[in-house]
Amino acid sequence: MSGSLLLLIGGGLLFFILLGVGVAFVVGDRSVNVDQRLDQLAGGADWEPEFLDAEAEKESQKANELADRLDSAFEERGFNFFESIRTQIARGDLKLRVSEFLLLIMGLAILVGGLAWYFFGQSLLFGVIGLFVGSLLPGFYARYAASRRIRTFNDQLSDTLNLWVNALRSGYSVLQSMEAIATEMPPPISSEFERVIQEVRLGIDTEQALDNILRRVPSEDFDLVVTAVKVQREVGGNLSEILDTISFTIRERVRIKGEIRTLTAQGRASGWIITFLPIALGIFLNFSNPEYIGELFIRDSETMIANLVPCGWLMVGTALTMIVVGGVAIQRIVDIEV
Repeated sequence: MSGSLLLLIGGGLLFFILLGVGVAFVVGDRSVNVDQRLDQLAGGADWEPEFLDAEAEKESQKANELADRLDSAFEERGFNFFESIRTQIARGDLKLRVSEFLLLIMGLAILVGGLAWYFFGQSLLFGVIGLFVGSLLPGFYARYAASRRIRTFNDQLSDTLNLWVNALRSGYSVLQSMEAIATEMPPPISSEFERVIQEVRLGIDTEQALDNILRRVPSEDFDLVVTAVKVQREVGGNLSEILDTISFTIRERVRIKGEIRTLTAQGRASGWIITFLPIALGIFLNFSNPEYIGELFIRDSETMIANLVPCGWLMVGTALTMIVVGGVAIQRIVDIEV
């Protein structure tokens, strides 16, 4: 068995081991226990004590002990880098801890790096590029999940405000209106308001609980709502009329954003095609005619610059740079602020 195949198999096994450890942390009894403790502390009426087997509870605690120690070590040493990771995880609503997210980054980096090294002629350059790309994939997914969650949150905000206004006009208090939102609306907005209710029951101020939503879901529209609630609680006023006005403003903004996305759809599609078509074509040619692509990386004296770098490397680097610049420029052009 060749060394390349051994490295590929070893990288794949390490990835699946690390992934299994992360899944074990995630799907354990941690979430259930946390919800039960929150309900118990908040005096929830629906919570009933559950007598678990002592051995099962001990195993559940051991399963999360390592991740707890790692997260605590990161916090005690004041690593600001891990605070940004924690923010990404919270905004994407990923059921992961910081230590589990780092394990996922390491596993994907090893797997993608091994695959790139094996399938691209066992080239160290492509192996390093694969390691770099694999380490970026979890962050890309977290940002994508966060943007999708924020977009869904903003789309639900208008209906949420209508429900809030109707609840206030029917005689509900602000907290009771939030409970109605947590019950009637779909996720993610229902889960966020349910978390506000739990935090208020645990003694956190309503304003601080709403600010916590803004940290997890940085929505400009919801920032208007939080500001209106704060002003009303400070100086008084008719909160239902204020929220009704904000709801109308948000509906108009959503309508205008939808029209802009429709008008710029062709430009955005052109940007993605221009960005990924040359890369896909290069990969296809590498597998269909490797001798043709291999001419770019020949290290003969006639194809070298100062006997150090093949000309093909500079051509590929220049092409990738121009592709990235063109894609970013197109996305900036079609990204219109409202």
